[in-house]
Amino acid sequence: MSTLDAAEARERALVLLYESESRTCSVADVVASEVVAPPAMAVDLAAGVEAGLDRYDALISSKARGWRLERMPMIDRAILRLALHELASATSTPTAVILNEAVELAKRYSTEDSGRFVNGVLAALVSEVR
Repeated sequence: MSTLDAAEARERALVLLYESESRTCSVADVVASEVVAPPAMAVDLAAGVEAGLDRYDALISSKARGWRLERMPMIDRAILRLALHELASATSTPTAVILNEAVELAKRYSTEDSGRFVNGVLAALVSEVR
């Protein structure tokens, strides 16, 4: 899969995760309601995040000083969870690529400070996850 395809799959997985949390339903339910099926990689990423949610949330909470998980923007939580899942499971993808993609998603879809926040939390967790 090309880098562009992987980036698009990450972005689509982010949308699936965001929708799942905002609708309080499973990723599978979100996928089932889609008119056009999302790419398999996006579904796999989102389902992997969902399966490891408790672990990823505990990791995020351990490093996000001054930020309770429920107070973070929903999109930031989804980006952090997605990046942690990739760090843990996509061992052939370079760490720098995963971190850069997460920061870019945060800059594009969240607040002005989210890129720095996401980068800081992920950088603090890389050694625990990889």
